[in-house]
Amino acid sequence: MKQIFINLPVKNTAAAVHFYTQLGCITNPLFTFENQKCMTWGAHIYIMLQTHEMFFSNSTETLSNTKTLPQVTFTLPVDTIEMMHLSIEKALKAGGKEIFPAITETFMQGRNIEDENGHRWCILYLDIEKFKETAGK
Repeated sequence: MKQIFINLPVKNTAAAVHFYTQLGCITNPLFTFENQKCMTWGAHIYIMLQTHEMFFSNSTETLSNTKTLPQVTFTLPVDTIEMMHLSIEKALKAGGKEIFPAITETFMQGRNIEDENGHRWCILYLDIEKFKETAGK
């Protein structure tokens, strides 16, 4: 089985866990420790929320400024448009900030949010059949 582990530095692990729980993740106790909290999105995506001390423990690098340097946006799929809106609304109440206008295409809708640490996520609903029709595949 293939999995992805996304390691993210966070200022406050408790606040980060609250945000990601509201976004729709669940805590995975197997990989959760004092300096790291593991949140899962489905069976294959692990979001490792690490204290700055842990994240930089084997490095001399420092945290980049997410306000001035480009960064990645991770996209998480949901099964319905309603789930997309519910996830984003709950995450906004947990301290997130919507950073772009909603994406609305004939085959997909998405909303982008940033957590308090500057990590960006798109919650996306994709109608794969409509996409195939649009793409001619």
